[in-house]
Amino acid sequence: MSAVVAAAHGEVPGDLARLAARLGDVHTVTPDGTSAQAATAIVTLAREVGADVVLLPVSRWASEVGALVAHALRAGIVADAHTARRTPDGVSADKRELGGTWDVTCDVRGAAVVLAAPVADDGEVPDVVAHEVAVPDAAAVGRDVEVLARTEHERDGVALADAAAVVAGGRGLAGDLEPVRALADALGAAVGATRDIVEEDWIGHEAMVGQTGTMIAPRLYIGAGISGAPHHMLGMRAAEVIVAVNTDPDAPLMQTADLAIVGDAGEILTRAAELVRARRG
Repeated sequence: MSAVVAAAHGEVPGDLARLAARLGDVHTVTPDGTSAQAATAIVTLAREVGADVVLLPVSRWASEVGALVAHALRAGIVADAHTARRTPDGVSADKRELGGTWDVTCDVRGAAVVLAAPVADDGEVPDVVAHEVAVPDAAAVGRDVEVLARTEHERDGVALADAAAVVAGGRGLAGDLEPVRALADALGAAVGATRDIVEEDWIGHEAMVGQTGTMIAPRLYIGAGISGAPHHMLGMRAAEVIVAVNTDPDAPLMQTADLAIVGDAGEILTRAAELVRARRG
């Protein structure tokens, strides 16, 4: 039994490779091109190695590519799964719904495409077989579209998806994200944000944590001035340790947190940053 793991423009995440190893021999590919071109390359590899499971990390790219792959392989598809296992008939995957308040198990008979959410997993990365698959011309996949160039946006600090620690800010900070950036810098953490402050242009979309932003699974998540909308909670619920800072003790994130601090988020984060820097010298 084999599983194909695909990711866009880079290395396959370690937690995804570990999940795939539970399903069979792991074959990886990172195709370029349009979504249709990438899907064709993934399908080609899956057929070559006889894989009946394809895994992709949750993202907008994976949502489109995964749907195309599932159609081509006549496979079932499960999105936002945090674990998966073999069954006599196919694959069973677990996911969370309604802001993480419900655990759901999805059984797929036959071939399956699984869009996997990140998990806090530092285990050893299994042996994988990396493949380079020729990406077909755009015309060959029925799309008169060609990628002419790709420009990577410069970003400050740690990448959100891979960060071991994330400090996120919300509307409760009243537009002042400097305390978030200060603590993130002191901890070597990534800066995150809620959807509402991204939509108000307080910070770029790349910082958005949530169902339509980046799904994260850091060792430490600090949420400041964040009430805890289901969209955001679903994106950070896999964190090992959750710290919330808010003036409202009844906010959903405060109720979920391992440590809830009632107070002014800006003042508390600024003081925390000072203490971290002092301790680290």
